Amino acid sequence: MALDRDHVLRSAAALLTRKSTATMDEVARAAGISRATLHRHFAGRDALVRALEALGIAECDAALDAARLDEGPASEALQRMVRAIEPSAALLAFLYTENQLFEGEQQNQGWARLDERLTDLFRRGQEGGEFRIDLTPAWLTEALYGLLASAAWAVAEGRVAGKDFTYMTVELLLGGVRRADAPRADAPRREES
Repeated sequence: MALDRDHVLRSAAALLTRKSTATMDEVARAAGISRATLHRHFAGRDALVRALEALGIAECDAALDAARLDEGPASEALQRMVRAIEPSAALLAFLYTENQLFEGEQQNQGWARLDERLTDLFRRGQEGGEFRIDLTPAWLTEALYGLLASAAWAVAEGRVAGKDFTYMTVELLLGGVRRADAPRADAPRREES
C-alpha cells in the first residue's frame, strides 16, 4: 500500500497546529500509520517540519496567486489575500514558531519570495496613497505574518469566531488600534491655562 504523503502532512499539520509539542508517535497515530512508516518517509521531526514548510509555502504561493495582488486597490487585494490564506493560517502559525526554519543557510528561499510579493503589495498601497508611509513595507509584511498567526491561534482556541478571521486581521492591520480621534502618544501636550 502506497503512503498518501499529502494525507500524512495534512494530518501532521492539523495535530501540530493544535499541539506544537506533539511527538512523532502522536503524529503517526493522527495520520493512521505506524511510527516506523512515518520514520521511513520523514527521518525525524526536523524532516517532517521541513516538509510542512514546503507545504505551507506552496499554499501561501497559491493564496497570493488567487488573491490577484496586482489587481484593483491594494487594500482590496490585501483583503482577498487574507481570505485566501485563512485555510493555511494555522499551519503558518505553527511554522512561524519553528526557529530552525529561519536560521542559517538552509533557509527556504520560498519565504523570501513570499516576503517580496507581500512587500510589493504594501509598497503599491503606499505609492497609491492607500497605506501610511511612515511604516516600511518590510515591517508591514512582518506585522501581517504576526496578525495571521495570532488570529489563527485565537480561532483555534475558541477565543475568536472563525468567521471573523479576515475582518479582524485586515481591519487591525489597515486601521491600527488607535481611534481616529484619539490623541497620539507622541503628540505634544497642550498646556491648559
